[in-house]
Amino acid sequence: MLVAFFLEVGLLLIVVPWSAFWDRNYFAAAWPPLRPILGNYFVRGAVTGVGLINLYAAFADLMLIFTHRHDGASTER
Repeated sequence: MLVAFFLEVGLLLIVVPWSAFWDRNYFAAAWPPLRPILGNYFVRGAVTGVGLINLYAAFADLMLIFTHRHDGASTER
């Protein structure tokens, strides 16, 4: 379950900062001084980096699940 969460959050954080959805942000419209910060490419890159960290965590957990399942199957014999 945690793996699915990390995968979904990671993919969203990678895709959303570079989509039109990011430009039509509610918070930027509600508070105009926030618009230049959210439009900055360094901020978008940082958000994408957090998404990559989430994907790495998801794949690391998935690898642990598969290796644990594989080790358990070999010890049952």
